[in-house]
This record gives sequence, structure tokens and C-alpha cells, in this order.
Amino acid sequence: MLLTPDEIGAAATALSGVMRRTPMVASRVLSERVGADVWIKCENLQRTGSFKPRGAYYRISRLSESQRRRGVVAASAGNHAQGVAWSAARLGITARVYMPVGAALPKVVATRAYGAQVELAGATVDESLTYAKEYADRTGAVLIHPFDHRDIVLGQAGVGVEILEQLPDVTTVVVPLGGGGLLAGVAAAIKPDHPGIRIVGVQARSAAAWPESLRAGHPVAAREMSTMADGIAVALPGEVPFAHIRELVDDVVTVSEESLATALLLMLERAKLLVEPAGAAAVAASMDGALGDVAGQVCVVASGGNIDPLVLSHVTTTGLSAAGRFLTITASVPDRPGGLISLLELLREQGASVVDVVHSRVAEGLSLGEVQVTVSAETRGPDHQVAVRAALTQAGFVR
Repeated sequence: MLLTPDEIGAAATALSGVMRRTPMVASRVLSERVGADVWIKCENLQRTGSFKPRGAYYRISRLSESQRRRGVVAASAGNHAQGVAWSAARLGITARVYMPVGAALPKVVATRAYGAQVELAGATVDESLTYAKEYADRTGAVLIHPFDHRDIVLGQAGVGVEILEQLPDVTTVVVPLGGGGLLAGVAAAIKPDHPGIRIVGVQARSAAAWPESLRAGHPVAAREMSTMADGIAVALPGEVPFAHIRELVDDVVTVSEESLATALLLMLERAKLLVEPAGAAAVAASMDGALGDVAGQVCVVASGGNIDPLVLSHVTTTGLSAAGRFLTITASVPDRPGGLISLLELLREQGASVVDVVHSRVAEGLSLGEVQVTVSAETRGPDHQVAVRAALTQAGFVR
């Protein structure tokens, strides 16, 4: 049973005074890369830093008085947790949230700050969800699923409603895809009355359950779940989202970890927007050619901006490396005064800015009278890296 226009309209009206109408901003750099006009829908600027409160608030607001008295429970790695905590607090309802033991500390702290009782349990969101279900069964608390409920999808549909209002001539909409609630809502809001608009979902390649699920005709658990994009790392698609995505979505594509990191870096440097890896998935697909030929007005949804500063540092380094702007080389230098200086001088002459140096006399394969030096340096791009490597090889530092 697909969402109806009346249901979507009612949800949008109910949320209009609660949720922020997030900006739609043009991106010149993405437009140049894609060959079409690209706009970013900034759900990273939504309340709690992601689109999640749209669905969580609408779901909780529709609970009966007896259900509200029993409280709510949820499971999440961070964004849904914050959305539930914020929504429950605004509606005066107690909330308990189960989060994986390895959940990012800033997301745990934020969830508690919004008023929820946080329990760290399980290694993954799926394991945390098992704990949440057990708690709901034991206490009567209402489980607020992160994506597999009609009211959740109805709340997320507000993103699609706003896209049509802000960019009436949109031709392609690209949405990060995990459990499927956001993509299903956007597609339900757009596709029935605008069948010519292409809707594309984007998954991390190393945590992609949807391609196989769509081929099989039913949700199939992913065999691999290893990605920096924890916000879309969902092993098993939801039944409610699946019904909508199978009927209404044109394509589901995947992107590499390097593409995610490069997209996040571009958003920071050029769009001046802080997004998490999952929030950068649609941008990554537009940058690396995963969308194929596109034209007209393209909307990419930046779904969230909650990122641990330590993860941000790691992802930024990965993005710099993928973009050819960060080079790590291992060289052999003579173990005598001036040996290291000659290597550093050569890097200076080549215009590479040294960031870090590790010096070792006990590395495997060293000849007598040699030391191994691992140098990390900033470079100006792939061509510059080729030139630096060639100079190091010619000078005998790199074999």
C-alpha cells in the first residue's frame, strides 16, 4: 500500500510549524563536473543535524495518549537517536535509545542532551535494534523504527515536497540510501504526479543491500557491512520502504569509500557545508559518474551533518589522498649525517610540503648503512604526485 497524496499532504502540514524548511543551494563546482545544474538540498541543516526528526516527530506525534504514557524506544547509530530524543522531549514523552557500543561519542552525547536515556548495547545497529525490541516487548514502550513504518516514511516525504516547491523544474533527484525511509518518502512525494523526474538512490558499495534486494524482489541482507558511512550502513532494507522504492525509484547506484571521502572534502572546501559520509553519498555519485548522463536541474540531498571530529580528520585525509593532494612515500636514505636532509631538500625543490616523517633503522629489507624514511607530504594533484615520485626514483630514494 503506497503512500497517498492526501497522507503526504497531511504529514507536511503537521510538520510545517515544527521542522525547518532546509535551504536549496546551487553548486557551481558540482554543476561543472556533472554537466548540468546541480543543487544541494541541505538536510544537514535540519534540526539535530539530519532529516531524521521529520519521520520521528510525525510518528511519535500520532501516538495515542496511552501509548505516550508508556514512552518510546529506538535503536540507532546516531541520527535517528537524536531525532527520536528531540521529538520525544518536544512532545513531553520519555525516550530510551539503544546505540551500538562503538557509536560516535558526539552522537551519544547529543542524544543524551536532547533528553533520552541512552543504553550502549550491541556491535551494530541491527544488534541494538534487537535490544530495543526486547525492551518494547518487556515494558510496553512503543518502538520507533528508524525507517520501516508508514508514519516514518510520511515524515521523510516532506523532503520531496520541499524539493518540488524549491526547484519546480527538477529533472533528477539523488538521495542517500540506507534502510530506505528517506528515499521512499522522497519518491512517494515526487514520482506519482511527476513520472518524468528521475529518482536515484545511492549506497556505499561495501554496505549495499539494495541492488541484490531489488533483483530478488524482496529485502535481502547484505553480505558485507564495512563503510565509513554509518548513517546508511543498514544490513536489511525495510518492507515499507522496499514497496515504494521497487515501484517508484528509477535507479540505485553505489559509490566507493574514496568517492565518499572526496565528496565530503569537496563539500567542506567548496560548498562550505559540513556533512557526514552518509550525507555525502548523493554528492559522491554525482562526482564519480555513477549517475550516467544527466541534464537539466539535478538535486542532490545532503542527508546529514553529524560527524565525529576524529572521523572527520580521518575522512579528510582519505579524501586528500584520493584527490591526489596527500602523498605518502617510503624511501631509503644513507645512514649518515645529511642523508635525511637530502631527501627533504629534494621534496622542497619539487614543491611538496612535508607533513610528517617517520625514521627507522630496523625496517625489513634494509641494507647495511641504510635507514627507511616514511614521509607524508601535501601535493598539488595527481600530476604533481607523478613528478615527485619520478624525481625520488631518479635520485635513488625510491626503488
